[in-house]
Amino acid sequence: MADVYAVFGTLIGLGIAYPGMLTAWWLMFPRIVSRASGRLEHTPWRCLAIGGGLALPLGIVVAILLAVPSGPVKFVGATLLFVSLAFASLGASGLADLMGRRLTSKVGQSGSQLAGFVRGAVALELAAAFPGIGWFLVLPLGTVAAFGAATFAVLGWMPARKSAPVVEPALSQALG
Repeated sequence: MADVYAVFGTLIGLGIAYPGMLTAWWLMFPRIVSRASGRLEHTPWRCLAIGGGLALPLGIVVAILLAVPSGPVKFVGATLLFVSLAFASLGASGLADLMGRRLTSKVGQSGSQLAGFVRGAVALELAAAFPGIGWFLVLPLGTVAAFGAATFAVLGWMPARKSAPVVEPALSQALG
C-alpha cells in the first residue's frame, strides 16, 4: 500500500510542479518564451521538423553515451539529456503561453496574462497526462515541437512578416 501512495504522491507533486516550472521560465525569460510562442503560432510544422531534426541525432548520441560503461561518459550523457530537456521546456513554456492566450480568447475572459498562462500550462499538462493519446502522441510531438521552437527562439529566427503587396508607381497611376 505504501508503494501506491508513493507513486500517487509523486504524480501529484509533478502535476503541481510542471505548471510552476513553465511559469518560472515565462517569468525569467519572457523574450525567449514569447518568440517560441510566436514560432509555434505561425510555423508549428517547421518547429516540429527542426525539433525532430535536432532531437533524433541528439537522442542517438545520448543513448550511446549512456550505454558506455564508463562513469564519466555516462555523466556527460545524463547531463546532455538534462540540458536538452530543460531547453525543450523553454519551448513548452511558449506552447503553454500560446494555449493560454487561445483559451482566454475562446472563453472571452479579461483576466491577467498570468492567469491565462497558468491555464495554458495546466491544459498542456492534462493533455499530456491523458492515457494513450497523451502519452504517445501529445507528449512526444509537443516536446519535439517545443524543442524546435526553443531553438528558433534562442537563435532569434522569427517567421517572415507578410507585408502588403508593393504597387509600382506607374501601375498605381494607370489604375488610379
